[in-house]
Amino acid sequence: MEVDTVVLIVGAGPAGLATAACLTKLSIPYVIVEREDCSASLWRNRAYDRLKLHLAKEFCELPHMSYPIDAPTYIPKDEFVKYLDKYIERFDIKPKYNTSIEQCLYDEGRKCWFGVASDLATSTTVKCMAKFLVIASGENSAENIPNVPGLDSFHGEVIHSSRYKSGTTYSGKNVLVVGCGNSGMEIAYDLANHGANTSIVVRSPLHVMTKELIRLGMTLVRYLPVNMVDALLLMMSSFVFGDLSRHGIMRPKVGPLLLKSKTGRSAVIDVGTVLRSLSRIKGDIVEFEGRSKSTFDAIVFATGYRSTANKWLKNDQGLLNDDGLPKKRYPNHWKGANGIYCAGLARRGLAGIAEDAKNIAKDILSSMGSR
Repeated sequence: MEVDTVVLIVGAGPAGLATAACLTKLSIPYVIVEREDCSASLWRNRAYDRLKLHLAKEFCELPHMSYPIDAPTYIPKDEFVKYLDKYIERFDIKPKYNTSIEQCLYDEGRKCWFGVASDLATSTTVKCMAKFLVIASGENSAENIPNVPGLDSFHGEVIHSSRYKSGTTYSGKNVLVVGCGNSGMEIAYDLANHGANTSIVVRSPLHVMTKELIRLGMTLVRYLPVNMVDALLLMMSSFVFGDLSRHGIMRPKVGPLLLKSKTGRSAVIDVGTVLRSLSRIKGDIVEFEGRSKSTFDAIVFATGYRSTANKWLKNDQGLLNDDGLPKKRYPNHWKGANGIYCAGLARRGLAGIAEDAKNIAKDILSSMGSR
């Protein structure tokens, strides 16, 4: 099977859907391919039950469609999935599901992108040709579990956060959560609520904020310098939480909003017992930095994901680094040479996805007019 189009979008998560909608608004033809059997599979199949969007809804809308007026401020997972389904319907987006890109490269002579994909449902090959390529396969494509000495010897359950659903089966058990990002903190909180003896590994400095503080900061930064807003947030956080260094939690030197802008790392909320970096495992005994030891029944690795774009993209025209993420920093991260773009790889959340999609669609329209 051969597909010839103007724009090839790889990935039907929020970034791919947002790009498709923006292209539709500009009447630009596209094809969107997705290796899973549904859109936004991370949200549908690999998110824990209690998950809510960590930012207020006004910062989490995709282009050209707002949430209903009566939607809660922090959208639950199921409501977000319904929003995506309505988004797909409104913009008549028709992803080619079960279609996995195996390789994609740019032909200098014909000035086109050529992709080879596998139709997983029929075991056939799909060849794609497009003037423009949009990488929207996400920074969360594959689970990331670090190499911990002795992990194979652990007697209990070991799972990645993408396979965690609820703490109902962990009541009375000693559970270690590795990773102190938003997922790690949410999972630790859920485990504690279900009666698990929960500990969490804090491996690096972090900012602890409430959702209300972050919402306030993101609103104020529209009108005030980011360093001024960060200073206000840090002062208010200290008032709310006190000195967290006594729990082993150290603040980064950069303020929370500037840190998010530069690195994509978000502020989080602390729950559970705080432990230092994990050193090694022997049976059900886990040893931490400083030689302290504890026994656990289960370990949940909330250690994030990694991009897989470099596995199939054969010449990225200088767009991506070795981790499959943009080489350029925001706001110039989304565009490479010869018609290649990336959406949703800058670790700027749904607001960043919306901005990327709009920029990409406008740039493609401009490029088509100049050719």
